[in-house]
Amino acid sequence: MTLLRWKPSYSLGIPSVDLEHREMIEMINGVYASLEDNAGPDRVEAALEDIYAGIAAHFALEERHMREARYEEFADHKDQHEDLLDQIRDMMDEYVENPESGRENLQKSLSDWFGKHFATFDARLHDHLGDHG
Repeated sequence: MTLLRWKPSYSLGIPSVDLEHREMIEMINGVYASLEDNAGPDRVEAALEDIYAGIAAHFALEERHMREARYEEFADHKDQHEDLLDQIRDMMDEYVENPESGRENLQKSLSDWFGKHFATFDARLHDHLGDHG
């Protein structure tokens, strides 16, 4: 089962950022599939570490583009990135401490934080950058 699907509205018009958005969706879907398949904790934990590292790197790229564009909401967007990374780390910690309840939380929350960020902060960034990023 696929948890998230790419939507054209997710595109910022910056090929490197859009590629990473697609890769994040694939990683999230991979973790979700592991959870659905009742994969062992080591496999799920490794996939979560990959997501965390990938998203942290992606946020750094996105923030560079925002700085270069002198994006007026940069500080708020960067704060949102930091909050999202904290949420991911909290989900990872919960999973490590208690894989069963952590699994349930991941299944409920995995797409929520990603979708909400796209629908709010990235949507406004898209409006600002359009296809000229």
